[in-house]
Amino acid sequence: MEKLSIVKIGGNIVEDQIALNTFTRAFANLEGRKILVHGGGKIASKLANELGIEAKMVNGRRITDLETLKIVTMVYAGLANKNIVALLQANDCDAIGLSGADGNTICAVKRPVKEIDYGFAGDITPTSIHTKRIQGLIELGLYPVFSAITHNGEGQLLNTNADTIASALAVALAANYETALIYCFEKRGVLENIEDENSVITEINHTNYSVLKAQGVIADGMIPKLDNAFDAISKGVKKVVIKHADDLIDERAGTTIF
Repeated sequence: MEKLSIVKIGGNIVEDQIALNTFTRAFANLEGRKILVHGGGKIASKLANELGIEAKMVNGRRITDLETLKIVTMVYAGLANKNIVALLQANDCDAIGLSGADGNTICAVKRPVKEIDYGFAGDITPTSIHTKRIQGLIELGLYPVFSAITHNGEGQLLNTNADTIASALAVALAANYETALIYCFEKRGVLENIEDENSVITEINHTNYSVLKAQGVIADGMIPKLDNAFDAISKGVKKVVIKHADDLIDERAGTTIF
């Protein structure tokens, strides 16, 4: 079975032109089939502030009201996405920039209102990913670059978590490819000591994950990331890797979850 890498980068890279230049060169040199998923929240918050629109966050999640939806669509599916695609083209990587509405590739549902109304936030369902359409683009030799904008199939754009999109793509395509999900962020991997960049835990499986949680080595925000990683693996993804963006093409770098 052919290998496919789904790589997710966050706003820290997207907003930093030097870091983005370095990353896009590395992504272009990553061997095999590949998909890139990106955020851009910091740029969106900055633009919203410049336009006098308050960025509303609850527990680290953005409240996407109508004005905010306009901002994130302009930034994620427009400025950020096309900047990334142009840089990849400059590195001979034939990328195609997409929102979920393009080609009906990702159809989400508006998050139901419970304790908090997240506005036009989109949630992924088991049937969200148009696997055949995306596979068709891959087989044409194109490298899809997905922003965090999806749609509901009824004309409404939605703002969807980029980590969730990356995981859903990996799961949906696992039937056709040996998929690896790579989350790039500002640390070298999952650290045994948060203050020591050299304390990377190279491998985590179900057994040592339980031990590391019990010891308090893994805590707080890293727990949902790893829970999501194990969920993806249980649904057919071959492995999940958490690493620094600078280490993308170094197969020995970061933390591998399997």
